[in-house]
Amino acid sequence: MKSMSLLLTVAGMLVAGAALAQSADELLKSKGCLGCHAMDVKKVGPAYKDVAAKYKGDKKAEGKLVAALKEGKGHPIKAAASEAELKKMVKRVLSAK
Repeated sequence: MKSMSLLLTVAGMLVAGAALAQSADELLKSKGCLGCHAMDVKKVGPAYKDVAAKYKGDKKAEGKLVAALKEGKGHPIKAAASEAELKKMVKRVLSAK
């Protein structure tokens, strides 16, 4: 009985962890970011490679962008994502080349 309970607990943790382990690219897609942005070409919004170039060397870039997305400042809509998701997506955007 204990082993079955432990097995179910571990299985539940794995499922929850898998949801949290969604890649940044998957998040950008599922949150709708790629409707207006692309990695290498301007769409409605700037290309992510251009955003990365703009903030290259700025140690505060991640925090600035996460805050702006949370508040909707400089962005047409507030991002419908958790802070952890925003951080993951912003790190990916800032790594674009």
